[in-house]
Amino acid sequence: MSSPAQPSATPFAICELAPSAARAAQARGAVLIDVREAAECAAGMAEGSIPVPRAQLPARIAEFAADPAQAIILICAVGQRSRTAAAALGELGYLNVASVAGGLSRWQLEGLPMAEDGLDADARERYARQLCLPQVGVAGQRRLAAARVALIGAGGLGSPAALYLAAAGVGRLSLIDDDVVERSNLHRQVLHTDARVGVAKVDSARTALAALNPAIGIDAVRERLNAANAERLLHGHDVVIDGSDNFPTRYLLAAASHRLRLPMIYGAVERFSGQLSVFDPRREDSPCYRCLFPEPPGPNDAPNCSEAGVLGVLPGMVGLMQATEALKLILGIGTPLIGQLLCFDALSMAFHRLHLARDPRCPGCGPDAHIHTLIDLSAPACSTQSC
Repeated sequence: MSSPAQPSATPFAICELAPSAARAAQARGAVLIDVREAAECAAGMAEGSIPVPRAQLPARIAEFAADPAQAIILICAVGQRSRTAAAALGELGYLNVASVAGGLSRWQLEGLPMAEDGLDADARERYARQLCLPQVGVAGQRRLAAARVALIGAGGLGSPAALYLAAAGVGRLSLIDDDVVERSNLHRQVLHTDARVGVAKVDSARTALAALNPAIGIDAVRERLNAANAERLLHGHDVVIDGSDNFPTRYLLAAASHRLRLPMIYGAVERFSGQLSVFDPRREDSPCYRCLFPEPPGPNDAPNCSEAGVLGVLPGMVGLMQATEALKLILGIGTPLIGQLLCFDALSMAFHRLHLARDPRCPGCGPDAHIHTLIDLSAPACSTQSC
């Protein structure tokens, strides 16, 4: 960019560039920022431009131009908002700033290239607020669309997790549960409705998720996870979310995911408290579920939701955090809860994070672990598979 904003007698005088000149400056290293709103950007953007709504630009400009001398070009729909945004950057000390005259309308009239992101109009509009996040963007949305997530249980934890993963555009969800919807489920299992009492949970869930996002694939698997089918049902997925409500299923899932080198996102709730962690066998430093619980507790020591009770909103909170961890793993962003146990007390609204180290003598992942054969533990008294 030669000189889009040479200081003049007026410090914040706005330099305007014709779209062709802006394109040439972009090729020389100028940062092109689209200051329109996310929904507008979803309809199409100039090639190589970065979406940052005008109101957010002053707070976020350092993400893209830490050096005040960096050449910056701003574009909007017709050139008005970009001029206002350029003046705001000038007040922050960014003087090498220009606005595209005529905005994106003129850019398109001149036949300059638009972003080819591989997303159709529905996806650009549907995920507009997500696409504008630099940690997601088009590349991240494509990763989400290519991802496969298995959810064990379509109940209290699986409901919010599935809803938000579907809404985020995860390409394929496998719902694995053998139970049917009961009226006592409805205070916490928000995928289901009163009209679908008696319907298989996976079929009820598929109805709800397809209505929310018809663009994704949903596999409704009405089977109970067991030693004979675990590897077949989990194979080919990128992440598995544990929404089960009993220790036999959870121990089996831990063993199967470890054998398949499949990250397992653990969640559990009881009464007013919840727990969350991520066990990733692809990482040598990651503990496994049996590092946390080496041996199954006795049936009287570990009541499930139907026996102990649970505040209805609690599975929603833990399930949402499970979905968050899944998105982080798929996108490769943030710090997953590997080696950490997050504990939540709803009554005091308190979170506690505990360090969870890998146990060198762990029966699940230690050197003497027997992981070559999956074994069904004794079935729980309650027949439900999901929280």
